[in-house]
Amino acid sequence: MSKTDGAPSSPRTRIGMWLARPLASFHLIVTVAALLTILGLVMVLSSSAAEAYATDGSAYSLFTQQLIGVGLGIIAFYVALRTPVRVLRKLSFPLFVLSVIMLMMVLIPGVGSEGADGARRWFNVAGVSFQPSELAKVTLVLWGAHLLASRRSEHASLKSLLIPLVPAALLMAGLVVLQPNLSTAIAIGIILVALLWFAGLDARLFAILVGGGVAAATVLAFTAGYRSNRIKAWLNPGDDPQGLGYQSNQAKFSLADGGPFGVGLGQSRAKWSYLPNAHNDFIFAIIGEELGFIGCLAVLGLFALFVYAGLRIAMRSVDPFLRLLAAGSTTWIFAQAMINIGYVVGLLPVTGLQLPLVSYGGSSTAITLLMFGIIANAARHEPEAIAALHAGQDSRIDRVLRLPMPASFSPLRAAAARSKSTRPALDRADRRRLETRDAAARRRPDRDYADVGARSNRDRRSGGAQRPAEPPRRTRGQPSSTSRNPDGRGYRR
Repeated sequence: MSKTDGAPSSPRTRIGMWLARPLASFHLIVTVAALLTILGLVMVLSSSAAEAYATDGSAYSLFTQQLIGVGLGIIAFYVALRTPVRVLRKLSFPLFVLSVIMLMMVLIPGVGSEGADGARRWFNVAGVSFQPSELAKVTLVLWGAHLLASRRSEHASLKSLLIPLVPAALLMAGLVVLQPNLSTAIAIGIILVALLWFAGLDARLFAILVGGGVAAATVLAFTAGYRSNRIKAWLNPGDDPQGLGYQSNQAKFSLADGGPFGVGLGQSRAKWSYLPNAHNDFIFAIIGEELGFIGCLAVLGLFALFVYAGLRIAMRSVDPFLRLLAAGSTTWIFAQAMINIGYVVGLLPVTGLQLPLVSYGGSSTAITLLMFGIIANAARHEPEAIAALHAGQDSRIDRVLRLPMPASFSPLRAAAARSKSTRPALDRADRRRLETRDAAARRRPDRDYADVGARSNRDRRSGGAQRPAEPPRRTRGQPSSTSRNPDGRGYRR
């Protein structure tokens, strides 16, 4: 008997065994979304109570609005979790067009609501405000993933890969800049760059696009007075500590006051009108003050866990659409979080991007939860997850939510469900090659070799199962031994 027999497994082994479960990615995404949402509610209540009481006479007014946004986000999360992948692909382009129309309408005086700083970013309907630029980010990543996955499967040229995605994304970013809202335009640029990178764009062309985007953002940063002031305050924080550099300096003071373990939940002093936007853009400073360095590490750990889960889903998915969708949305949410934390601690100039699921903002929270629901839906479409669910190994979450069984990916079904919007932009050579391939496919019997629901990781690493050999052709006059049972086993092909 060996020494290891009967010995308890190490924590590393137990974690590895848990991560090897078919639905581990799904549980990770749901857990991270729940923890970040709960943390956001607690910190919004703590950081906004003083300002809300001074403005509205109630310490819970801003918290109530955030709670409504979370409620709507949970509904959106559940709807996204139940939506079939083919429906997501089918609706991606109409939703993208709708978001562009909304971005145009919000600029019209009398339709879009004008803020105190003169920006037109919201629709106000019956006292409820909605920011269409938040929805635009989701529709861009959905339609972009659908478009690139379709073009890659059709072996389209580089021109067909970039058009119409890049012009459409630039149009969307331009409309957002006109509001003006440079921070959301930067997020749209991040989504575009992430989609093209994971779609396999050439490195040199990718570097040119990134360089052009950085140059455009730099020029736009100096075209408006408040943007250039942010750059000046970032480069020289001590020149005007009571003016341009006031907000950034107060954020650093809050982080320093927190120390390793913080001053205690609800005990922040900066939120008493010392730190502007303490419950919104600079909520990470309040987390550092009240929960200390340990609390900041916990937030960073949750986002790192989210990145691991999102990229794991992208790597384990066999559907090209889900791979691009999971990787692109994970990059977008993580980059937005890092930009927010970066300007709070002084590493980046202030941009106004919020900390996902933590900062105050009903539209942002609801849309981010919708995106988490889409990523969780992709996690349930991993091949191992599909096999486990169809074998009856559903989790408690599936039973409570009564989630539908995910369908396995099939290239034939994906080609049939492809939107016609991906075809017109193909050049003549691409269309001729595609028509030739479709004609050849019609001449041979239909077979679907891509039911990957039960394939293991070993099959995918080795290139998948081989196609079965075609039965020998029967010559004229030769009797058929399978005339009654074409495949010799009693099942028709």
